[in-house]
Amino acid sequence: MFIFEKKGWKEGDYVFTSQQNGDYRDMVIGMVTGVENSKIGVNGIIVNAVGLKNKISQGKAGPQSEQMLKNPDPKEAVFALIYRVEYDNFTGIFDVNTDPVIKLHKNTYNTLTGWVRESIPELINNVLSLPEGQEKDQAKRILKQRMDTLYDKDLKRYMYSVCRSLKILN
Repeated sequence: MFIFEKKGWKEGDYVFTSQQNGDYRDMVIGMVTGVENSKIGVNGIIVNAVGLKNKISQGKAGPQSEQMLKNPDPKEAVFALIYRVEYDNFTGIFDVNTDPVIKLHKNTYNTLTGWVRESIPELINNVLSLPEGQEKDQAKRILKQRMDTLYDKDLKRYMYSVCRSLKILN
């Protein structure tokens, strides 16, 4: 994925940042809507990786997963987005000098937001959580059909890559 430096903010820049939510941070993926000194207005989505948080609380995820939720990074965001997520629209202000704000390339922004908005975490989680059998096979078929209907080529390529690495495509 493409990521840029923090300097030279302007309206229309794509950003990845996070906001504290209990012990962990929720990911914010959005676009800069205003700039005033070191503060930027951001419009986008806020993502709560509830599935990964549940895995951690059950002792089924390691320290790397916990670290990812404490310090989200766009390069590793998809690993938090494999399991169930909750998201909502977001509007807020961040200080680029004190908040962990990272500029994103448009393709990365589109991939991350598309991943969430297309409900891909739910589809992948269904496949990963079901025992071998007809239900799991059906969940795989639904996931494959969804992947085949995606219009965004980068999102489609990224999704195939993740599914291959998880060994859920036959």
